[in-house]
Amino acid sequence: MSQSKAIEFTVECFPDIAQYRVPLFVLFLIVYLNIILGNIVVFICVALDSHLHTPMYIFLVSLSIVDILSTSNILPKLLSMLFTQQKTITFHGCMTQLYFFIYFTCTEFFLLAVMAYDRYVAICHPLHYVVFMSKKHCTSFLLRTWIAAALEPVIHTVFIANLSFCSSLQVNHFFCDISPLLKLSCNDTIHVEIATYVLGAIVGVSAFTLTLSSYVFIINTILNIKSAEGRQKTFFTCASHLTSVIIFYGTSLSLHVRPTTTYTPMQDTIFSLLYIILIPLLNPLIYTMKNKQFKEAFWRLSRISKRK
Repeated sequence: MSQSKAIEFTVECFPDIAQYRVPLFVLFLIVYLNIILGNIVVFICVALDSHLHTPMYIFLVSLSIVDILSTSNILPKLLSMLFTQQKTITFHGCMTQLYFFIYFTCTEFFLLAVMAYDRYVAICHPLHYVVFMSKKHCTSFLLRTWIAAALEPVIHTVFIANLSFCSSLQVNHFFCDISPLLKLSCNDTIHVEIATYVLGAIVGVSAFTLTLSSYVFIINTILNIKSAEGRQKTFFTCASHLTSVIIFYGTSLSLHVRPTTTYTPMQDTIFSLLYIILIPLLNPLIYTMKNKQFKEAFWRLSRISKRK
């Protein structure tokens, strides 16, 4: 461990297309600014418009914060490496980046599950919504989400931090992730892999079970609505969240649910980019583009700001 603390990793950062580093820098900078802007707009609209002070939008603000923090954990360092060509990262910097990458992933798992429960209560128990989703309950859900997610990555980070890195210190990726770091260790990493899958299963399965069970009841309720217009209107209230869930779980499973022996740098780079960039970029659009209530709030605030 003491030896590992003094080492520095070199992040290869798209070595196969190094000649395109300037276009990549511009592309990632534009994407990052759009992610920040889109999620800040969501945050400001919900914070300033009293019509949006409901559980659904409070959870959406929390999701926007996760998206901003998760991309800020990786993209600024990536932009710096592309611009300066200084691709080293300290041991502590690498472990910190790894910890927060796992932390924000777990937070989003739990948060999407809580949002699914919110939609379940709204659709299946509308008369009890105010009771089940009171401010006290919402605050409790959010606190438990952020605290529970903070505990899970500790074990991953501690295990990897205590490995010996005696092969090349070149991380064949664009940030510090579990699989490329395990590839650099000269230890037997089977215990780390087992811990990764077990803990990942606990987080993923528990969040997925709550999300799936919520949608089973939601779909059952929608199918029992007699009018087609009523079914369509009810389904529309959870369509945005369902779209976000499908994208998130699809990219997360592709990235994490496979043994290290099947790890290929190119495959990991593609799925990681989809997870780190695509989800935070799309979430503000998914939740607001066809949301009449949010658009009305946005234009109200726009008119007020113009008057000032």
